[in-house]
Amino acid sequence: MFGNPIFNGRSLGPRGRSRATRCQTAAEYTLRWGWTVALTDAGAGPGVGPGSGSVELPPGSGPTELRDAWLRRPGAELRLRTGLRFDALDVPETAGYQALVRLERMGVRPGPVLLTPNARALFLVAPQTAEALPDLLYRTGWDDAQLDLVCHGSGGSVPAPPTPQTRWLRRPSLDTAARPPEGRLLLGTLAYACHRGVAELVGRH
Repeated sequence: MFGNPIFNGRSLGPRGRSRATRCQTAAEYTLRWGWTVALTDAGAGPGVGPGSGSVELPPGSGPTELRDAWLRRPGAELRLRTGLRFDALDVPETAGYQALVRLERMGVRPGPVLLTPNARALFLVAPQTAEALPDLLYRTGWDDAQLDLVCHGSGGSVPAPPTPQTRWLRRPSLDTAARPPEGRLLLGTLAYACHRGVAELVGRH
């Protein structure tokens, strides 16, 4: 169903195919991965909640429901709700790339990773990581460091394709969508990459 741009038995023109592809991409999140999506105002950064004017679609919503929701909010962007099936560790894009290289060398599977228009890398991790973040940073010795690292959890959301200039750096799979990695498995490597980036920036001034 995810590759067939047909609604109600009718073939679609170019604009219709574009809308259908957008809806089918969103339906992959709700049907295949069991995530909640929200259609909300364009331009919001990671972590921002859906807002009072958004349309939220729960797991199981199909392409037709998503199409109808987009017709009600034609300029809306798609976001994934955090704090339900996953939280999202948010770091600068450069630190995200560096962390991925280190994690792969260590044999650690990072789970799904998003890149956003504002040059951020979002690592999807187990829910409740945001609540535990201060303790996790303390336990790993990074609580006193200057880090450009946050975690989006309950009540938040993050952009995802087909939102413009947003793409998957590591796409979800059946395993990683259902059971994203524990935040503690990635946090040390992400914190090191963020701290290294701050140190390099300071050294250039």
